[in-house]
Amino acid sequence: MIDRAGLAEFLRSRRESLQPEDVGLPRGPRRRTSGLRREEVAALCHMSTDYYARLERERGPQPSAQMIASIAQGLHLSLDERDHLFRLAGSSPPARGATSEHVSPGMLRILDRLDDTPAEIVTELGETLRQSPLGVALTGDLTAHTGPARSIGYRWFTDPATRRLYAPEDHPLLSRVFASGLRGVVTLRGPGSRAAHLAHLLLERSAEFRRAWDEHEIGVRPAGLKRFDHPEVGRLELHCQTLHDPEQSHALLVYTAVPGSESHDKLRLLSVIGAPALR
Repeated sequence: MIDRAGLAEFLRSRRESLQPEDVGLPRGPRRRTSGLRREEVAALCHMSTDYYARLERERGPQPSAQMIASIAQGLHLSLDERDHLFRLAGSSPPARGATSEHVSPGMLRILDRLDDTPAEIVTELGETLRQSPLGVALTGDLTAHTGPARSIGYRWFTDPATRRLYAPEDHPLLSRVFASGLRGVVTLRGPGSRAAHLAHLLLERSAEFRRAWDEHEIGVRPAGLKRFDHPEVGRLELHCQTLHDPEQSHALLVYTAVPGSESHDKLRLLSVIGAPALR
């Protein structure tokens, strides 16, 4: 059963404890609010201000599990705080570990400070959970994919459009990387896992994946230098640094260009062009 008073009090306390800079928002010169405004939290949680305000006022319908998860992520809650929020809202907390899509507050704080750098947070199956603005400008909104197509490895073998963004000379290695990486996750998570289901789908739908899978390669690593063929700015050579969150099996991928290089200049141009360039 939903604890409306407890839920409202907890939401207010977490909202008031956050500052705009904690979540990547500008403070503004005339700010008087202690913590975040309700409309700012609503935007972070991808819901209407009215809906969020009603929760803080102990009104409105019981939020769905998807809505609770969105609030937990928008408020940058820890796993313990997320689970507490679910219980206050009258729902059972989702599982932790490899299947969880709740991004840790620390990783979100880092991503929120990367406005001028392409970056994304991905699961062990290559599903993009969050992107920086320049990350969206580089690759498009990868969070919009649904079903198996959320995994870049699945898209690589089933959707030719996915490959157009990557230098053709790198395609053979990337095919080996995605097949090898999926095999490693299947071994780690077991035959009943989402990884195993993804491998089963690819074995049915891609002859190229079947050939790569039959090689039984493990540990094939991508090159440190990523080469992208962007439709607006052309070839970009970017170095990829990775930060792992072992508790959640998430990784933060950050793409940087050598200062003074042609790719560095193109990234600056891309930051002006923005995401619409890929549409």
